Amino acid sequence: MYNAMRLFLFSLIALVACTNATPHQETMTRDTTKTVYDVKVKSLDGKPVDLSQYKGKKILIVNTASECGYTPQYEDLEKLSEQYKDKLVVIGFPCNDFGGQEPGTAEDIQKFCTGKYNVTFPLMEKVNIKTEPVSPIYQWLTTKEKNGVEDADVKWNFNKFLIDENGHYVAHYLSKVKPFDDELIAAINKQ
Repeated sequence: MYNAMRLFLFSLIALVACTNATPHQETMTRDTTKTVYDVKVKSLDGKPVDLSQYKGKKILIVNTASECGYTPQYEDLEKLSEQYKDKLVVIGFPCNDFGGQEPGTAEDIQKFCTGKYNVTFPLMEKVNIKTEPVSPIYQWLTTKEKNGVEDADVKWNFNKFLIDENGHYVAHYLSKVKPFDDELIAAINKQ
């Protein structure tokens, strides 16, 4: 009787342990981040930035570089930022992963952007997109499991990601899509 009771208790404990382990393991492997506000980023000067401060506005995230053929887009990104400031925030994420075209320090980047293009929109800390470790913001932007919409492939500098007023992924635009492209403007103006 004692051995039967002991076997029953061990079986019960094992059953409870297995039952409790399964949901926990699923939780640990499945990322349910669905808004950009859950992603941690830092400003160009290394200070934490809470993206939820932009709730109520769309966000246009752009991977930028100072020595790229697309670098002149800074000018129109600044104009876009000014023209749509009531409904849009443009955020630049410098990146050196594409052709080594953003080799400078944070100070170099800031000086270049403000001096040459009068950039006033927020610039964040330099990110990795193709090199490890991939920055959390670009893990979120390029992975359907994280953003809830699509897997996106950033092929070069000045890709654009549009986020809606509630922090949800809307669309990805390639480098050749200019800041005042009709499709992008229509998406910014969409209610």
